[in-house]
Amino acid sequence: MSNDFNGLGLSAKVTSAVADAGYTTPTQIQAQAIPHVLQKQDIIGIAQTGTGKTASFVLPMLTLLESGRARARMPRTLILEPTRELAAQVAENFEKYGKNHKLTMALLIGGVSFEDQNRILDRGADVLIATPGRMLDQFERGRILLTGVEVLVIDEADRMLDMGFIPDIERICGLLPPRRQTLFFSATMPPEIERLTKRFLRDPVKIEVARQNSTAETIDQRLVRVSSKPEEKRAALRQLIRAEGGLTNAIIFCNRKRDVATLARSLERHGFSAGALHGDMDQKSRTETLDAFKGNRLTLLVASDVAARGLDIPAVSHVFNFDVPTHAEDYIHRIGRTGRAGRSGISITLAQPSDGKYLDAIIKLIQKDIPEVGKIAPEGRAESETQGEQPARKSAARGHRGRPARGERREPAATPARGERNEPVAAPVEPRPVREERREVEAAPAEPRQERTRERRPEPAKAAQARKPAAPRKSSGASPFGNDGPIPAFLLRSGRAE
Repeated sequence: MSNDFNGLGLSAKVTSAVADAGYTTPTQIQAQAIPHVLQKQDIIGIAQTGTGKTASFVLPMLTLLESGRARARMPRTLILEPTRELAAQVAENFEKYGKNHKLTMALLIGGVSFEDQNRILDRGADVLIATPGRMLDQFERGRILLTGVEVLVIDEADRMLDMGFIPDIERICGLLPPRRQTLFFSATMPPEIERLTKRFLRDPVKIEVARQNSTAETIDQRLVRVSSKPEEKRAALRQLIRAEGGLTNAIIFCNRKRDVATLARSLERHGFSAGALHGDMDQKSRTETLDAFKGNRLTLLVASDVAARGLDIPAVSHVFNFDVPTHAEDYIHRIGRTGRAGRSGISITLAQPSDGKYLDAIIKLIQKDIPEVGKIAPEGRAESETQGEQPARKSAARGHRGRPARGERREPAATPARGERNEPVAAPVEPRPVREERREVEAAPAEPRQERTRERRPEPAKAAQARKPAAPRKSSGASPFGNDGPIPAFLLRSGRAE
């Protein structure tokens, strides 16, 4: 194994660019993989994140691409990545190490216009870097021909499996020429990935630079027990961040995208420099947030597992697992964002009482215990958003004018404690009876009221005329008693027949 890049067989242009980037000694995966790639052998590279896998295929590919030229819509090499961030990062590596070359590169990811991508593909791309879905979309549109691909790279294969890209990978491999070179990289090798390698690789060289499912020895792993209440859990995280000396920047991982946004907003409200990164964000926002974190304009990056794999941010000092990952393999990839390239790092996992089975799976996978550093006591009601929400809940539960809502029992008034009764208290104002208030509202000035009363009273002549009984009506002949018949006795008794 060579101790410098000059002994690996790379071209002078590549070694010069590597030296300009400040690298002199290859990592273990680079030293073992680069010679085999230059000999055009298929590779299975198994290495934990942060070991320099990207350069182990980028550097030899640049050397191989120095001879030949790409034709329109027929890329010479294809690199498949599970996420946009990883694809963009590989593109940055090609730009950095390929600065002495005149190679064309196309990046096919979501959030980038088809017109820009088509313009590069029409000229001919030596290197095509893509996510599986976008690559197949362009192929079905007739913008790409895969018959000229000489080298295929499948990066982060186990992550492809987790994200459901294996059917797409199988379809893409079926579209490529059978006589090609395939480079296969993964941090773990589950059975589905092994089956894929047996199907599409020819006599591969297996390179394993570290024990599978191991964590870097440079990472100080810690476990903290916290409450399951969301507001108390967020308060515990803030305590841990404030208590950590030497924290320059940190990535905070959540299991769900909605929790990423909630936690980032909470940290910002409490004065922290924080940003969010998750899959529902548009590509422009994701790129801006990631650039701000890399440029130290953001201290805390709250992320989902979309950022857990392969992001090359070498100076991350801390990783916080706000949620214990439900898949044990994700724990390795999350904490692998710190302690990279020989640096030391700290990972802190916040565990709720219900996380026991997930912790057991992680400990079984990494084959070591995670030291527990104690339990964080809740800050009580220190969280501002909790205080702000409480009165709203009370008012919502009350009925009209402070009365209890239907079905709610009125609490008895609190009895003053001993010693409080002698304190001066403002005299209560007795409420006036409702009837008096009603009289004040309804009452009008006295004289106008009398005038209205006199206006309503009928005049005496009209009143007497009104009291005078009406003359008897002439019979229409329809009376049952007849026109001249006797008056019934009950009418005489009532006085109605005078």
